[in-house]
Amino acid sequence: AIDERPSKPLQFTYSNEDTIEKKVEKVATKLYGASNVVFSDKALKKLKLIEGTAQEKLPICIAKTQYSFSADPTAYGVAKDFSFEISDIEINQGAEFVVAIAGKMMRMPGLPASPQALRIDLKDGEVYGLS
Repeated sequence: AIDERPSKPLQFTYSNEDTIEKKVEKVATKLYGASNVVFSDKALKKLKLIEGTAQEKLPICIAKTQYSFSADPTAYGVAKDFSFEISDIEINQGAEFVVAIAGKMMRMPGLPASPQALRIDLKDGEVYGLS
């Protein structure tokens, strides 16, 4: 049955040798269904800074809404033939990847907008707000 059929060789969507722009374009068009990618001036300036450096060869992570393959949270599900807009680029040097930011979203889903840590206090050696 399954073990009688060999697995196909793994094919990556992009090569780490591609530029950051090319990596984002390949993911957006091949996986998300975008027709093209538009980089903001802010993103283009950051891409220019890392052009030709070791950071350009890092893998990418695309931060976008969880509601759609597009950057538009109101375009539910599978959008097709849209412009995928990248508003910013960040380098996570320690984690060794580049983040392409598409749209506005909370970057750490699962965290509340107002974390409990804001309500913790220390008065007269006593900690308040932990429960």
